[in-house]
Amino acid sequence: MSAISELSSLKITRARTPEERRMRAKEAGRDNKAGYLFLAPWLVGLLVITVGPMLASLYLSFTDYSLIQAPRWAGLDNYARMLEDPRLHQSLKVTFVYVFVSVPLQLLLALAIAVLLDRGMRGLSLYRSIFYLPSMLGGSVAIAVLWRQIFGTEGLVNQILRLFGVNASTGWISDPQYALGTIILLHVWTFGSPMVIFLAGLRQIPGMYYEAAAVDGASRWTRFTRITLPLLSPIIFFNLVLQIIGAFQSFTQAFVVSNGSGGPSDSTLFYTLYLYQRGFGQFQMGYAAAMAWLLVVIVGVLTAINFFASRYWVFYDD
Repeated sequence: MSAISELSSLKITRARTPEERRMRAKEAGRDNKAGYLFLAPWLVGLLVITVGPMLASLYLSFTDYSLIQAPRWAGLDNYARMLEDPRLHQSLKVTFVYVFVSVPLQLLLALAIAVLLDRGMRGLSLYRSIFYLPSMLGGSVAIAVLWRQIFGTEGLVNQILRLFGVNASTGWISDPQYALGTIILLHVWTFGSPMVIFLAGLRQIPGMYYEAAAVDGASRWTRFTRITLPLLSPIIFFNLVLQIIGAFQSFTQAFVVSNGSGGPSDSTLFYTLYLYQRGFGQFQMGYAAAMAWLLVVIVGVLTAINFFASRYWVFYDD
Protein backbone atom coordinates (compact mmCIF):
# COMPACT_ATOMS: atom_id res chain seq x y z
CA MET A 1 0.00 0.00 0.00
CA SER A 2 2.88 2.36 0.80
CA ALA A 3 4.45 1.79 -2.62
CA ILE A 4 1.15 2.50 -4.36
CA SER A 5 0.63 5.69 -2.34
CA GLU A 6 4.18 6.84 -3.10
CA LEU A 7 3.60 6.15 -6.81
CA SER A 8 0.33 8.12 -6.75
CA SER A 9 1.95 11.06 -4.98
CA LEU A 10 4.80 10.95 -7.50
CA LYS A 11 2.32 11.10 -10.41
CA ILE A 12 0.49 14.02 -8.80
CA THR A 13 3.77 15.84 -8.21
CA ARG A 14 4.90 15.24 -11.79
CA ALA A 15 1.54 16.42 -13.15
CA ARG A 16 1.94 19.69 -11.31
CA THR A 17 5.38 20.61 -12.61
CA PRO A 18 5.56 23.96 -14.47
CA GLU A 19 6.73 22.35 -17.69
CA GLU A 20 3.80 19.94 -17.85
CA ARG A 21 1.40 22.73 -16.99
CA ARG A 22 2.73 24.74 -19.93
CA MET A 23 2.33 21.71 -22.21
CA ARG A 24 -1.23 21.19 -21.07
CA ALA A 25 -1.99 24.86 -21.57
CA LYS A 26 -0.66 24.67 -25.13
CA GLU A 27 -2.74 21.59 -25.87
CA ALA A 28 -5.83 23.26 -24.43
CA GLY A 29 -5.11 26.35 -26.53
CA ARG A 30 -4.85 24.25 -29.69
CA ASP A 31 -8.13 22.50 -28.83
CA ASN A 32 -9.83 25.85 -28.24
CA LYS A 33 -8.59 27.22 -31.56
CA ALA A 34 -9.89 24.15 -33.37
CA GLY A 35 -13.24 24.50 -31.62
CA TYR A 36 -13.56 28.18 -32.51
CA LEU A 37 -12.58 27.37 -36.09
CA PHE A 38 -15.43 24.87 -36.42
CA LEU A 39 -17.81 27.32 -34.71
CA ALA A 40 -16.78 30.22 -36.96
CA PRO A 41 -19.41 29.63 -39.71
CA TRP A 42 -22.18 29.51 -37.13
CA LEU A 43 -20.86 32.58 -35.28
CA VAL A 44 -20.58 34.55 -38.53
CA GLY A 45 -24.11 33.52 -39.48
CA LEU A 46 -25.41 34.47 -36.03
CA LEU A 47 -23.84 37.92 -36.16
CA VAL A 48 -24.48 38.72 -39.84
CA ILE A 49 -27.86 37.07 -40.41
CA THR A 50 -29.51 37.28 -36.96
CA VAL A 51 -27.98 39.73 -34.48
CA GLY A 52 -27.01 42.39 -37.04
CA PRO A 53 -30.45 42.69 -38.69
CA MET A 54 -32.15 42.61 -35.28
CA LEU A 55 -30.10 45.54 -34.03
CA ALA A 56 -30.66 47.39 -37.31
CA SER A 57 -34.43 46.88 -37.09
CA LEU A 58 -34.39 48.03 -33.46
CA TYR A 59 -32.70 51.26 -34.55
CA LEU A 60 -35.10 51.72 -37.49
CA SER A 61 -38.10 51.30 -35.18
CA PHE A 62 -37.17 54.69 -33.66
CA THR A 63 -36.85 56.40 -37.03
CA ASP A 64 -38.97 57.65 -39.91
CA TYR A 65 -37.65 55.54 -42.79
CA SER A 66 -39.24 55.10 -46.20
CA LEU A 67 -36.60 53.03 -48.06
CA ILE A 68 -36.04 56.01 -50.35
CA GLN A 69 -34.72 58.62 -47.95
CA ALA A 70 -32.24 58.20 -45.15
CA PRO A 71 -33.66 57.27 -41.74
CA ARG A 72 -34.68 60.28 -39.62
CA TRP A 73 -34.76 59.91 -35.84
CA ALA A 74 -38.35 59.99 -34.58
CA GLY A 75 -38.03 58.70 -31.03
CA LEU A 76 -41.10 56.87 -29.75
CA ASP A 77 -43.44 58.26 -32.43
CA ASN A 78 -43.86 54.89 -34.18
CA TYR A 79 -44.81 53.17 -30.93
CA ALA A 80 -47.22 55.98 -30.01
CA ARG A 81 -48.93 55.65 -33.42
CA MET A 82 -49.72 52.01 -32.66
CA LEU A 83 -52.11 53.08 -29.90
CA GLU A 84 -54.21 55.01 -32.45
CA ASP A 85 -54.05 52.56 -35.38
CA PRO A 86 -57.41 50.72 -35.71
CA ARG A 87 -56.14 48.35 -38.40
CA LEU A 88 -53.28 47.28 -36.15
CA HIS A 89 -55.79 46.55 -33.39
CA GLN A 90 -57.87 44.53 -35.86
CA SER A 91 -54.80 42.60 -37.00
CA LEU A 92 -53.96 41.75 -33.40
CA LYS A 93 -57.51 40.55 -32.80
CA VAL A 94 -57.48 38.37 -35.93
CA THR A 95 -54.06 36.94 -35.10
CA PHE A 96 -54.95 36.09 -31.50
CA VAL A 97 -58.17 34.36 -32.59
CA TYR A 98 -56.22 32.44 -35.20
CA VAL A 99 -53.53 31.34 -32.73
CA PHE A 100 -55.76 30.43 -29.80
CA VAL A 101 -58.21 28.47 -31.95
CA SER A 102 -56.00 26.78 -34.53
CA VAL A 103 -53.11 25.69 -32.28
CA PRO A 104 -55.20 23.68 -29.73
CA LEU A 105 -57.24 22.07 -32.53
CA GLN A 106 -54.08 21.17 -34.42
CA LEU A 107 -52.43 19.64 -31.35
CA LEU A 108 -55.57 17.66 -30.46
CA LEU A 109 -55.76 16.22 -33.97
CA ALA A 110 -52.02 15.50 -34.02
CA LEU A 111 -52.22 13.69 -30.67
CA ALA A 112 -55.26 11.66 -31.75
CA ILE A 113 -53.56 10.50 -34.96
CA ALA A 114 -50.34 9.73 -33.08
CA VAL A 115 -52.23 7.56 -30.58
CA LEU A 116 -53.85 5.64 -33.44
CA LEU A 117 -50.53 5.12 -35.21
CA ASP A 118 -48.87 4.02 -31.96
CA ARG A 119 -50.92 0.82 -31.92
CA GLY A 120 -48.39 -0.88 -34.18
CA MET A 121 -50.35 -1.08 -37.41
CA ARG A 122 -48.77 -2.48 -40.54
CA GLY A 123 -47.21 0.03 -42.92
CA LEU A 124 -46.63 2.53 -40.11
CA SER A 125 -43.81 4.32 -41.94
CA LEU A 126 -46.06 4.85 -44.98
CA TYR A 127 -48.92 6.30 -42.91
CA ARG A 128 -46.49 8.47 -40.97
CA SER A 129 -45.10 9.90 -44.22
CA ILE A 130 -48.57 10.53 -45.63
CA PHE A 131 -49.74 12.35 -42.51
CA TYR A 132 -46.51 14.36 -42.33
CA LEU A 133 -46.82 15.55 -45.93
CA PRO A 134 -49.29 18.42 -45.20
CA SER A 135 -46.76 19.99 -42.81
CA MET A 136 -44.27 20.21 -45.65
CA LEU A 137 -46.76 21.67 -48.13
CA GLY A 138 -49.20 23.62 -45.94
CA GLY A 139 -47.16 26.82 -45.91
CA SER A 140 -46.59 26.89 -49.67
CA VAL A 141 -48.20 29.28 -52.11
CA ALA A 142 -49.55 26.39 -54.20
CA ILE A 143 -51.54 24.93 -51.30
CA ALA A 144 -52.90 28.37 -50.39
CA VAL A 145 -54.07 28.87 -53.98
CA LEU A 146 -55.65 25.41 -53.93
CA TRP A 147 -57.36 26.23 -50.63
CA ARG A 148 -58.82 29.39 -52.16
CA GLN A 149 -60.23 27.33 -55.01
CA ILE A 150 -61.68 24.67 -52.70
CA PHE A 151 -63.57 27.25 -50.62
CA GLY A 152 -64.56 29.46 -53.55
CA THR A 153 -68.11 29.99 -54.81
CA GLU A 154 -67.78 27.10 -57.25
CA GLY A 155 -65.27 25.23 -55.15
CA LEU A 156 -65.19 21.64 -54.02
CA VAL A 157 -66.86 22.36 -50.66
CA ASN A 158 -69.95 23.92 -52.24
CA GLN A 159 -70.14 21.16 -54.84
CA ILE A 160 -70.18 18.50 -52.12
CA LEU A 161 -72.85 20.41 -50.18
CA ARG A 162 -75.02 20.58 -53.30
CA LEU A 163 -74.86 16.80 -53.60
CA PHE A 164 -76.61 16.64 -50.22
CA GLY A 165 -79.27 19.14 -51.28
CA VAL A 166 -77.73 22.19 -49.59
CA ASN A 167 -78.03 25.31 -51.74
CA ALA A 168 -74.52 26.63 -51.13
CA SER A 169 -73.73 29.64 -53.28
CA THR A 170 -71.57 31.65 -50.87
CA GLY A 171 -67.84 31.85 -51.31
CA TRP A 172 -66.42 30.86 -47.96
CA ILE A 173 -63.31 32.99 -48.36
CA SER A 174 -65.36 36.01 -49.49
CA ASP A 175 -67.61 35.97 -46.42
CA PRO A 176 -66.19 37.80 -43.36
CA GLN A 177 -67.88 35.27 -41.06
CA TYR A 178 -66.09 32.25 -42.52
CA ALA A 179 -62.93 33.56 -44.19
CA LEU A 180 -60.75 33.26 -41.08
CA GLY A 181 -62.21 29.83 -40.35
CA THR A 182 -60.97 28.51 -43.70
CA ILE A 183 -57.42 29.59 -42.86
CA ILE A 184 -57.75 28.02 -39.40
CA LEU A 185 -58.73 24.74 -41.10
CA LEU A 186 -55.65 25.01 -43.30
CA HIS A 187 -53.45 25.37 -40.22
CA VAL A 188 -55.13 22.44 -38.46
CA TRP A 189 -54.60 20.35 -41.60
CA THR A 190 -50.83 20.79 -41.26
CA PHE A 191 -50.67 18.61 -38.14
CA GLY A 192 -47.91 16.31 -39.39
CA SER A 193 -44.95 17.88 -37.62
CA PRO A 194 -46.38 17.79 -34.06
CA MET A 195 -47.86 14.36 -34.82
CA VAL A 196 -44.42 12.89 -35.53
CA ILE A 197 -43.08 14.42 -32.30
CA PHE A 198 -46.04 13.03 -30.34
CA LEU A 199 -45.49 9.60 -31.87
CA ALA A 200 -41.83 9.63 -30.86
CA GLY A 201 -42.84 10.58 -27.31
CA LEU A 202 -45.44 7.80 -27.12
CA ARG A 203 -42.81 5.27 -28.14
CA GLN A 204 -40.69 6.30 -25.13
CA ILE A 205 -43.36 5.53 -22.51
CA PRO A 206 -42.52 2.19 -20.83
CA GLY A 207 -45.11 -0.50 -21.48
CA MET A 208 -44.91 -1.79 -17.89
CA TYR A 209 -47.01 1.16 -16.71
CA TYR A 210 -49.87 0.15 -18.98
CA GLU A 211 -49.52 -3.52 -17.99
CA ALA A 212 -49.70 -2.67 -14.30
CA ALA A 213 -52.73 -0.43 -14.85
CA ALA A 214 -54.47 -3.16 -16.89
CA VAL A 215 -53.89 -5.66 -14.09
CA ASP A 216 -55.52 -3.19 -11.67
CA GLY A 217 -58.55 -3.01 -13.96
CA ALA A 218 -57.99 0.51 -15.33
CA SER A 219 -59.95 1.36 -18.49
CA ARG A 220 -58.34 2.67 -21.67
CA TRP A 221 -59.49 6.19 -20.92
CA THR A 222 -58.08 5.99 -17.39
CA ARG A 223 -54.76 4.73 -18.73
CA PHE A 224 -54.70 7.54 -21.27
CA THR A 225 -55.48 10.31 -18.76
CA ARG A 226 -53.44 8.93 -15.83
CA ILE A 227 -50.41 7.53 -17.69
CA THR A 228 -50.14 8.75 -21.27
CA LEU A 229 -50.94 12.43 -20.77
CA PRO A 230 -48.74 12.99 -17.67
CA LEU A 231 -45.74 11.21 -19.21
CA LEU A 232 -46.32 12.95 -22.54
CA SER A 233 -46.76 16.41 -20.97
CA PRO A 234 -43.18 17.57 -21.75
CA ILE A 235 -43.77 16.75 -25.43
CA ILE A 236 -47.14 18.52 -25.34
CA PHE A 237 -45.48 21.57 -23.81
CA PHE A 238 -42.71 21.51 -26.44
CA ASN A 239 -45.21 21.31 -29.30
CA LEU A 240 -47.39 24.00 -27.74
CA VAL A 241 -44.57 26.53 -27.53
CA LEU A 242 -43.31 25.79 -31.04
CA GLN A 243 -46.75 25.93 -32.64
CA ILE A 244 -47.72 29.19 -30.92
CA ILE A 245 -44.53 30.86 -32.11
CA GLY A 246 -45.05 29.51 -35.62
CA ALA A 247 -48.72 30.55 -35.73
CA PHE A 248 -47.89 34.14 -34.84
CA GLN A 249 -45.55 34.21 -37.84
CA SER A 250 -48.12 32.88 -40.34
CA PHE A 251 -48.22 34.99 -43.48
CA THR A 252 -48.46 33.07 -46.76
CA GLN A 253 -51.92 31.61 -46.21
CA ALA A 254 -53.61 34.95 -45.45
CA PHE A 255 -51.68 36.76 -48.17
CA VAL A 256 -52.66 34.32 -50.92
CA VAL A 257 -56.24 33.68 -49.81
CA SER A 258 -57.01 37.41 -49.51
CA ASN A 259 -54.85 38.51 -52.46
CA GLY A 260 -52.69 40.48 -50.05
CA SER A 261 -55.53 42.68 -48.77
CA GLY A 262 -56.48 40.90 -45.54
CA GLY A 263 -60.10 40.96 -46.68
CA PRO A 264 -62.94 40.63 -46.72
CA SER A 265 -63.44 43.50 -44.24
CA ASP A 266 -60.01 42.80 -42.71
CA SER A 267 -61.28 39.45 -41.42
CA THR A 268 -58.02 37.74 -42.45
CA LEU A 269 -55.69 40.65 -41.71
CA PHE A 270 -52.93 38.80 -39.90
CA TYR A 271 -50.42 40.90 -37.97
CA THR A 272 -47.59 39.84 -40.26
CA LEU A 273 -49.68 40.71 -43.32
CA TYR A 274 -50.41 44.19 -41.98
CA LEU A 275 -46.72 44.59 -41.18
CA TYR A 276 -45.93 43.69 -44.79
CA GLN A 277 -48.49 46.20 -46.08
CA ARG A 278 -47.00 48.96 -43.97
CA GLY A 279 -43.39 48.17 -44.79
CA PHE A 280 -43.43 47.13 -48.44
CA GLY A 281 -46.79 48.52 -49.56
CA GLN A 282 -46.66 51.99 -47.99
CA PHE A 283 -42.86 52.11 -47.52
CA GLN A 284 -43.16 52.91 -43.82
CA MET A 285 -40.23 50.77 -42.78
CA GLY A 286 -39.72 52.53 -39.46
CA TYR A 287 -43.30 51.81 -38.42
CA ALA A 288 -43.02 48.22 -39.72
CA ALA A 289 -39.84 47.71 -37.67
CA ALA A 290 -41.66 48.93 -34.56
CA MET A 291 -44.50 46.50 -35.32
CA ALA A 292 -41.96 43.68 -35.65
CA TRP A 293 -40.56 44.43 -32.21
CA LEU A 294 -44.06 44.53 -30.74
CA LEU A 295 -44.56 41.02 -32.15
CA VAL A 296 -41.28 39.93 -30.53
CA VAL A 297 -42.53 41.23 -27.18
CA ILE A 298 -45.92 39.51 -27.55
CA VAL A 299 -44.36 36.16 -28.45
CA GLY A 300 -41.80 36.51 -25.66
CA VAL A 301 -44.47 37.27 -23.05
CA LEU A 302 -46.66 34.35 -24.12
CA THR A 303 -43.64 32.02 -24.11
CA ALA A 304 -42.72 33.18 -20.61
CA ILE A 305 -46.32 32.59 -19.45
CA ASN A 306 -46.21 29.08 -20.89
CA PHE A 307 -42.96 28.31 -19.08
CA PHE A 308 -44.37 29.70 -15.83
CA ALA A 309 -47.59 27.70 -16.16
CA SER A 310 -45.75 24.53 -17.15
CA ARG A 311 -44.65 23.92 -13.57
CA TYR A 312 -48.27 23.14 -12.68
CA TRP A 313 -49.05 20.62 -15.43
CA VAL A 314 -45.81 19.36 -17.01
CA PHE A 315 -44.47 16.18 -15.41
CA TYR A 316 -40.76 15.39 -15.73
CA ASP A 317 -39.88 11.79 -14.85
CA ASP A 318 -36.65 12.48 -12.98
